[in-house]
Amino acid sequence: MSKEKLRREALVYHAKPQPGKIKIVPTKPYATQRDLGLAYSPGVAEPCLEIFKDKENVYKYTAKGNLVAVITNGTAVLGLGDIGPEASKPVMEGKSLLFKIFADIDSIDIELDTKDIDKFIETVKIMAPTFGGINLEDIKAPEAFEIERRLKEELDIPVMHDDQHGTAIISAAALLNALEITNKRIEEVRIVISGAGAAAISCTRLYKAFGALGKNIVMIDSKGVIRTDRENLSSEKLEFASDRKIDTLEEAMVDADVFIGLSIADVVDPAMLLSMASDPIVFAMANPDPEIAYDLAISTRKDIIMATGRSDHPNQVNNVLGFPFIFRGALDVRATKINEAMKMAAVKALADLTREAVPEEVNIAYGETRLTFGRDYIIPKPFDPRLIYSIPPAVAKAAIESGVAKNPIEDWDKYKEELLQRSGNDNKVVRMLHSRAKVNAKRIVFAEADHLDVLKAAQIAYEEGIAQPILLGNRETILELKKEIEFDADITIIDTHDDESSALRNNYAIKFWNNRKRKGLTLYSAKSKMRERNYFGAMMVHEGDADGMISGYSRAYSTVAKPVFEVIGKAKKIKKVATVNILTTERGPMFLADTAINIDPTAEELADIAQMTANVATTFGFDPVMAMLSYSNFGSSVHPHATKVREAVGILHAKKPDLVVDGDIQSDFALNTDLLQSKFPFSKLAGKKVNTLIFPNLESANITYKLMKELNKSDSIGPIMMGLNKSVHILQLGASVNEMVNMTAVAVIDAQEREKRKSAKLNI
Repeated sequence: MSKEKLRREALVYHAKPQPGKIKIVPTKPYATQRDLGLAYSPGVAEPCLEIFKDKENVYKYTAKGNLVAVITNGTAVLGLGDIGPEASKPVMEGKSLLFKIFADIDSIDIELDTKDIDKFIETVKIMAPTFGGINLEDIKAPEAFEIERRLKEELDIPVMHDDQHGTAIISAAALLNALEITNKRIEEVRIVISGAGAAAISCTRLYKAFGALGKNIVMIDSKGVIRTDRENLSSEKLEFASDRKIDTLEEAMVDADVFIGLSIADVVDPAMLLSMASDPIVFAMANPDPEIAYDLAISTRKDIIMATGRSDHPNQVNNVLGFPFIFRGALDVRATKINEAMKMAAVKALADLTREAVPEEVNIAYGETRLTFGRDYIIPKPFDPRLIYSIPPAVAKAAIESGVAKNPIEDWDKYKEELLQRSGNDNKVVRMLHSRAKVNAKRIVFAEADHLDVLKAAQIAYEEGIAQPILLGNRETILELKKEIEFDADITIIDTHDDESSALRNNYAIKFWNNRKRKGLTLYSAKSKMRERNYFGAMMVHEGDADGMISGYSRAYSTVAKPVFEVIGKAKKIKKVATVNILTTERGPMFLADTAINIDPTAEELADIAQMTANVATTFGFDPVMAMLSYSNFGSSVHPHATKVREAVGILHAKKPDLVVDGDIQSDFALNTDLLQSKFPFSKLAGKKVNTLIFPNLESANITYKLMKELNKSDSIGPIMMGLNKSVHILQLGASVNEMVNMTAVAVIDAQEREKRKSAKLNI
């Protein structure tokens, strides 16, 4: 993607459909006059009086306890420098968004128009009663040190400058693990720090807290090595001044064990790496371009342990591993500050988490067979679901033990369950799909590429590395649209009506005819059908000229399904093809089946649909907990519509006793865990969080998923085709660009899985 195109897309993203990235929504009923009377006058007076009696009641009656302010003056914004408070607002809104999606913390960004330290501090102190915590952001050094120090001293809520401490915490965890792998002791290693800003100072202080010795540390700023004999050093730089008589980074790197880069791109060359000690640990964290390129570093030293700030290489030092979960733990015990004990607890928890067995959904998200603790895995991945219930408890316990917690936690198992409930309210499944598809992008046919939205989806899939598009449609139209949207990549275009495709079209027609000549198909008809893009695209997949296909944007589902079924057909041992939709909801992803094909399945067919849906959930890294839905509960109706669901459950219990599935059950009982536990404690679903719904017929499934999608503004992924012989997926009529991109990722992952299964069979 060109810089100009990226610029325009970023501007549109932030401006449409409404400006900004965050908004405030009510959490209480407000429909009736009674509701409004409780929310405001006269009812609101009662909590006001309770808080007046005891200020701590503000946590009981308001949102303060889950509200963090992201505050800046815009003096050190990303790599943009001093761009001012207004220009920093998109970054601060982004930080607020990350707080919400990773730790369910509500956050408001505040940009202050002052560079005066005293005014900044006084302003934050004045507004502090509103918030449960303060996240300082993008404030230049050395002012950042003074602002944070004084606010921590003068406020009774958690305050943290993430630019300093976030990188410090994540990199310290990575460093502890890298030292263990290389069998080196932190008290003995020689450390070079490139950079002397807020992050570098905080990182070095934290490393010292874990045992690094000052005499073994060399810090370098833009003027060279910071030495004790240099004049006009700030107190922070003087803290790390070296007695060694060296002046340059090149000299400092000789025999160094560890390099920490928090400076600028390309300041380290291969010769410097070669001069380091054995098993060098190199954290090149300048963004977007590190101090030395990852590929250059690992090709220079085979014994290196390398980390960067980038997501496209192993060992990403990403602040999102830290600040959401640190504030989560601090808020949950109502800590008065974030102290060294809490930061060190976060470091240890991150380091320990890396050494544990990695959940399958993380392996799936990153396309790994098995992530294991080692040189390419010294820090958890941002998608790791264990972060939410591993880091906050460690921070909370440290707050309690260090005496800064006003509301100590007593039931840690209950607290973990609460944290797990917070983890289901974002689009992790979408991020996982895209990330996994990128690992091994496949050739995907876009059968309606002469429609603007379809071509946009193909462009995004290509530019994001999700897929290798093959564009079917009118060649002239596609070329005009490509020019319009600046899709200038050299992508295969096939027009099934022009002479360029005639040889391939004829070849496909003969093969298609041979497959179906005893089912009433003539050769003439086969040749005619190969001019239709859905037949042609399906044949590309069937013959291995493409790995998958998506279609259906502009045509009725049944119209597209017919050629797909005729060309691709069912997989072996599959009796019925079916579909499942994934909806992202506040409780997490929900799998709904069958949403598009089987009008009134039998009990046996329902059981098959449930098994295929369970396989899809497992493929995407989720343990299926399945409710077989009906209008009745566990035999309360003897009508055939209800009994077939019970029969299907019986089949599943007999054939798949380990599958967590039960019914017949009404949807409210399936989704309300308390209601289910109280009324039907005998159910296999009791005490579990249902994430998969199997509907008794097509109308109930289709109506329900579309209602949920539109009423809750949920993202829908699907319908995902189950049971076909190849990776072909049919879109809903008029699918959005985002929905098509997501389905492209599904088609890629489907093709990846088929390739793995084929490879496994060949290796048996």
